[in-house]
Amino acid sequence: MKILINVPSQTLSLTDDNGALLRRYAISTGGNGVGEESGSFCTPRGRHVIRAKIGAGQPENAVFVRRRPTGEIYTPELGAAHPRRDWILTRILWLSGCEPGYNRLGSCDTMRRYIYLHGTPDSVALGQPGSHGCVRMRNAELIELFDLVPVGTPVEIVA
Repeated sequence: MKILINVPSQTLSLTDDNGALLRRYAISTGGNGVGEESGSFCTPRGRHVIRAKIGAGQPENAVFVRRRPTGEIYTPELGAAHPRRDWILTRILWLSGCEPGYNRLGSCDTMRRYIYLHGTPDSVALGQPGSHGCVRMRNAELIELFDLVPVGTPVEIVA
């Protein structure tokens, strides 16, 4: 299997080893556009792999901080109480770059930038850039993807 994240169309496609489309999801990438530098809040381009899967068995809308479940479950009321929080919900697929000097090592390292595929509140618009660099997905769709892909799945982000 392979994941293709298409920034212009704001879609994530999952294909089998022969290139046949298995799933397509609307997503939201970085509101600052694409870029690889640490601190840019941009979505990194290029070849990556899923380095870690975090959150198996957690309920939908489980809140994560620093890759750990907080015990909270996101609700609109919780969102209103913390309006500036960047919500990371349900599951995390942590990406690692595969191209040294471009998205791996140094100041452009995707994994050290903590770039994930993660869930987001239902009220957050998808299909348009808006994240802090990660790839946001609907929670139910993220659970589906999480259950389909193993660690090591290739991910390509194109702009």
